[in-house]
Amino acid sequence: MLAILQCVNRSLPILQSYAPSFGALLYLQCKMSSESKPSIYITRRIPNEAMKQLQSSGCSIRQWDSDSPVPRDELLKNIAGVDGLFCLLTDKIDKAVLDQAGPGLKVVSTMSVGYNHVDIKECQKRNIPVGFTPDVLTDATAELTIALLLMTSRRLLEAAEQVKSGGWGSWVPLWMCGPGLSGSTIGILGLGRIGAAIGERLLSFRVSKILYSSRSPKEETAAKLGAEFVSFDKLLKESDFLIVSCALTNETRHIFNAQTFKMMKKSAILINTSRGDVIKQDDLYSALIDGEIAAAGLDVTTPEPLPTDHPLLTLSNCVVLPHVGSATVETRTSMAVLAANNLLAGLNNQPLVAQVEVS
Repeated sequence: MLAILQCVNRSLPILQSYAPSFGALLYLQCKMSSESKPSIYITRRIPNEAMKQLQSSGCSIRQWDSDSPVPRDELLKNIAGVDGLFCLLTDKIDKAVLDQAGPGLKVVSTMSVGYNHVDIKECQKRNIPVGFTPDVLTDATAELTIALLLMTSRRLLEAAEQVKSGGWGSWVPLWMCGPGLSGSTIGILGLGRIGAAIGERLLSFRVSKILYSSRSPKEETAAKLGAEFVSFDKLLKESDFLIVSCALTNETRHIFNAQTFKMMKKSAILINTSRGDVIKQDDLYSALIDGEIAAAGLDVTTPEPLPTDHPLLTLSNCVVLPHVGSATVETRTSMAVLAANNLLAGLNNQPLVAQVEVS
């Protein structure tokens, strides 16, 4: 009540235009409060460190308080009139969402490296900066890629299942054998931050050579790894293990398909920790069934989650993980804090710490 009276004392000229009612006082208080306090919408539960940071900023916070993705109707209902949006990879931020938010939306911040779920061009039209979280998950994703490579090549899930099912009998010379990394040729599609970190870790396995393919040569990075820049066709033909670490673009969408699988070694193993749509999954299933490649390991799929009746899940030579490349406590916390910093910077009309720049 004291706050309302203070508002009255400061605002008598304005109040004269309203009916002298308690409702008018409440209207004025809410209006003044909303004008001085930026509002944000958070589409999921996020790590405590980031949440505390946003709460201490003085922002008015709305949140979908669940570990499950926000339903579309809830997103549209609650985003109306907000100044900032904190979203995740599972949230489709398109024209309809931006329209519903209204002209006051100043910044979109996604807790992810990928930003295909955000209509970047539409945001640019509206002069809305989009923040993302690069760099912080490089080490975690590289570690997971190596783990997935070993799980697939050494058939670790198959072996563990044999222990549970009673299939572990007397020693057999070639039972549960798979190819080793030592002396092999590694191919990496996309030698960016994560691709380079994967290459660094592979050196300790004494691989024979590392080949890479990308839009352009990465001479400094390649020199540290002793890696050779090759065409995509050569990468396909010569790699014993082919690791996908590229961005999803129009050029890379379904770049692994029936035609490219036929170009690979029959003994080759494909690992994807980038984006699901880089691989045409129906063609991958056929390639694995027909022996065109030996095995595959996937941390990303289309869709996510992958339906439990998907044909890929019936194959012993395909390991599928539930997109856990960045799943360390430290990494997810760092991602959330960076996303919060991007959001607060945008609300204060300051440059974002990490902003999506698309020409």
